[in-house]
Amino acid sequence: MRMHNADETCGIAQAAVVLGDWWNVLVLREIARGHVRFDALAAGIGLSRNVLTERLGRLVASGVLHRRLYQRRPVRYEYVLTDAGLALLPLLVAMQDWGDRWMLGDGTLTATTAEDSAEHARVHTLPGTRLPDDLQLPGIQGTDLPVVSPDAAATVLFTYPGTGIEWGEPPIPGAEGCTLENRLFREAWPEFRRAGVEVCGVSTQLPHEQAEFARVEEIPFPLLSDAHHQLAAALRLPTFRAAGRLRHKRLILIIDAERTVRHTLFPIDDIPHAVKESLRLAADCAR
Repeated sequence: MRMHNADETCGIAQAAVVLGDWWNVLVLREIARGHVRFDALAAGIGLSRNVLTERLGRLVASGVLHRRLYQRRPVRYEYVLTDAGLALLPLLVAMQDWGDRWMLGDGTLTATTAEDSAEHARVHTLPGTRLPDDLQLPGIQGTDLPVVSPDAAATVLFTYPGTGIEWGEPPIPGAEGCTLENRLFREAWPEFRRAGVEVCGVSTQLPHEQAEFARVEEIPFPLLSDAHHQLAAALRLPTFRAAGRLRHKRLILIIDAERTVRHTLFPIDDIPHAVKESLRLAADCAR
């Protein structure tokens, strides 16, 4: 891309070299979803092999992708995000959030969704989607943990906006209830364990914020931080911006032992019912 001399010290202009190309953005979107091999990328984007080869080469040259050998005969590479590429995930999620609200929605700030919305349709196509194998998020002890328990027959993964937050006025629809949801999962925890089901809560709060909440509320299951938006990018999860950061909308995923999403609950209007329903669906999945 040809640039004006005045753009040489402009970070926005330099970022536009990478993200100003439609296909580059979609390639990064698919790699964030775990589609790291050439054929999977070509199928996911619907791009010709010649054009995809060119775009991958550009992204490798830009330092946001790294080619990793996975087969020697014949030689085959997969494409993974570098540190610079991982740092683009919040920007991709912010683009999705903006598009959901202003291009696909009416501009309303909400932590929930309507049944005829693009977000609703996208979340309800998740069953059958397999989570990336290497997807881990920081836990409250300071170490990265798998999003899906390797030892459980099924995992209930619930995302929530955040605990201990003053949402301000006017209230944001769907934002309240995070503490209640965690408490209800805590109370039902023995039943989940008896069913061989793991529970995991995810928000974009920082690990030390989650750790204090878990200590006070005696939360027995893992709370993971998606502050860098790896999970949101991997599953194209709906978000909203409030209290200074992008936050997950409340939803529940039931994921089997093969890391495949089996059921989604979204939007969640009745939190007690959703917790009970997630136990029922996960227990069926675990049998």
